[in-house]
Amino acid sequence: MSAAAATQPAPAMAAAAARGASLRHALRAEWTKLRTVPGPAWLLLGIAALTIAVSAAAVGATHCPQNLTCPVDTTKLSLTGIQFGQAVVAILAVLAFCNEYSTGMIRVTLAAMPRRHTVFAAKAILIAGLVLVAGAVAVFGSVLAGHLILPGHGFTAARGFQPVWLSYGPALRAACGSVLYLALIALLSLGVAVIVRDSAVAIGTVLALLYLFPIVLAFIGNEHWQHRLERWTPTIAGLTIQDTTGLRSLPITPWAGLGVLAIWAGAALLAGTLALRLRDA
Repeated sequence: MSAAAATQPAPAMAAAAARGASLRHALRAEWTKLRTVPGPAWLLLGIAALTIAVSAAAVGATHCPQNLTCPVDTTKLSLTGIQFGQAVVAILAVLAFCNEYSTGMIRVTLAAMPRRHTVFAAKAILIAGLVLVAGAVAVFGSVLAGHLILPGHGFTAARGFQPVWLSYGPALRAACGSVLYLALIALLSLGVAVIVRDSAVAIGTVLALLYLFPIVLAFIGNEHWQHRLERWTPTIAGLTIQDTTGLRSLPITPWAGLGVLAIWAGAALLAGTLALRLRDA
């Protein structure tokens, strides 16, 4: 036993061990609930399938004729499907929580596990982990589609285009960042679901934040204010992680943009934790 552990009061050590055991039990219970119903599995499959399909369609429909200059970020183009797959991620995260309220199972869950923040943490860890796995499959499939299709459409190294593959540093950053982006969208959606508690309203709120908010910003006449607001918009800022060209013209740097999305997700989780603790089930 280390000196630090030896000097730590026994009650504190026992409390820490109890919290760890409580989280393990909550994770096991949440995993059992998710794997015994067909919905989550189909949604996870849908994340990968929709993302890859849209990305393949986008790269398949894009050509660069020999006599033209094509200002195309081939890596970002290959990851187009992320913008559609995020909707399925949001639905998965919202339903993972709101379904328990619609069926009344949340009362059973909280009776069996009175530590509400532990239940919420278990849901967040499990949903984020599953989305990371599905997102990794989706991103790899999208990158592979771009790698195989785009050279045949004129986007070759001889014409100055970088390869869409994980051996190229910016493409690797865009790919890994896109996986993290989907996980953060899941956590943001879960936080909104806990606050709202109604699946339809929660899904509508998240989808408006993901798709409607950027459209509204596009109508702002003042370019200076438009760029300032884009820096704090979760999707616009978060998706800059996919850019590999023209980085100086972006409203925010790629990793900082992903950090903005992380702030949104963290704020939603914090608000959700407070709502879960202060309101009745």
